Amino acid sequence: MIASLKGKIELLGTDWAVVNVGGVGYKVFVSTATLSQIQNISEVKLFTYLQVREDALSLFGFTTFEELGIFETMLSVSGIGPKLALALLSSFKADELAIIIATGNEAMLCTVSGIGKKTASRIVLELKDKVARSWAVTPLTAGAADSEVMAALGALGYSATEAAKAVVSIPKDPAMSLEDKIKYALAGLSKT
Repeated sequence: MIASLKGKIELLGTDWAVVNVGGVGYKVFVSTATLSQIQNISEVKLFTYLQVREDALSLFGFTTFEELGIFETMLSVSGIGPKLALALLSSFKADELAIIIATGNEAMLCTVSGIGKKTASRIVLELKDKVARSWAVTPLTAGAADSEVMAALGALGYSATEAAKAVVSIPKDPAMSLEDKIKYALAGLSKT
């Protein structure tokens, strides 16, 4: 098992990098977030996941151990392969993805190409408790209304982390309308 690579970057593609380690070039598939972090440096250390199939060996690399952890967690969902898990990490940071899953925000998952309603539901169903236990996720008990507020904030351009923090600050008043919750969250975000 190849757990990590440290070496010089030889080539960069749209979703991969070639890392030269001791004269051997390893092609490593990376998320767009990882690609942007390694773009302007000559030497890199990547935590890796090795996929072994009959016809290929594929390496997937991440700049942080947390990103690798959420990637491996995503692979435990039936129907999610490395390419789809990488697409999720290209759309969201590791902590954002953990919050999205822990709060059951299927709408945000559906914004990723290749993730439909059924797949998003399966991800939330299979990983919600697992992610909530293993990640330091703030809003563990978000309801459907909180998910709708997070989706609205996401549509307005706020990150999942910002949206989750704003949702936590909303008073737990069952009589409060969705519009009022969104206004309250936006007011809290404008203060930061």
